[in-house]
Amino acid sequence: MHAFRAAVENRDLEGLPLLLAEDVEFLSPVAFKPYVGRDLVAAILRGVLRVFEGIHYVNEINDPGGRDLALIFKATVDGREVHGCDFLHLDENGLIDRFCVMVRPLSAANALAEAMGAQFDDIKREAGVA
Repeated sequence: MHAFRAAVENRDLEGLPLLLAEDVEFLSPVAFKPYVGRDLVAAILRGVLRVFEGIHYVNEINDPGGRDLALIFKATVDGREVHGCDFLHLDENGLIDRFCVMVRPLSAANALAEAMGAQFDDIKREAGVA
């Protein structure tokens, strides 16, 4: 089991940032442009853990080279079941430097977008972003 999966499933809010590269790029399923930087991405992940209920991973797929990982998850947002996948790329130090999330169905993606939108003032404050 990858350390990121364990941190999410254990809701280890202090451990999650330690797994991220300083210049990590986060590609959201509901935002056009990527979010960049450990502090901001860690704050986004904390926000996600506030809105996802019962998140758990159902599969983990590793590439033979060990630098790419797909973590398939299920969760609930506002009563809607979300199926998704976290695509992680690891840098040469084993830290996550690229993080892409995809979710389905559309109704769940819309619920996630709304729930995360409500979190974004807190996320920016936590990350020290104006």
